[in-house]
Amino acid sequence: MNPEPSAVDTVIDAVSAVFMVVGALMSLGAAIGLLRFPDLMSRMHAATKPQVLGLFLLLASVGLQLRTWWVWPVLFVAWIFQVLTVPVSAHMVGRAGYRTKHLHKELLTTDELEAVVLKAADKKAAARQESEKRAADEDDDGAA
Repeated sequence: MNPEPSAVDTVIDAVSAVFMVVGALMSLGAAIGLLRFPDLMSRMHAATKPQVLGLFLLLASVGLQLRTWWVWPVLFVAWIFQVLTVPVSAHMVGRAGYRTKHLHKELLTTDELEAVVLKAADKKAAARQESEKRAADEDDDGAA
């Protein structure tokens, strides 16, 4: 009682299979990069770039296989959330790794963050000295 698959169904199945295999390979490449790359910055790059494209291909494959219109907005929202959150989380991980010295400076081509971090450290040290000076002045006033 199964109807014969049409040529369109065969093409959709083939495209879906290609999307699924390529998406899985992209995700596998991201996982291998996380394990094999030498420092935090390289690993962060491996975790973000291919993972977003791999997820897109896998979601497109699911949408093609389900063959219903209502699933596409849901899949699109899932992908958009990934696209919006991956750069932000990678940026925060990169800054935290930089500040805690979990990187290889010799692998950096340019270090644009060094001046910002040094300036912030100088401001923090100046504020600490000012606070200590104020506390010492208050102690002197209290003793007199």
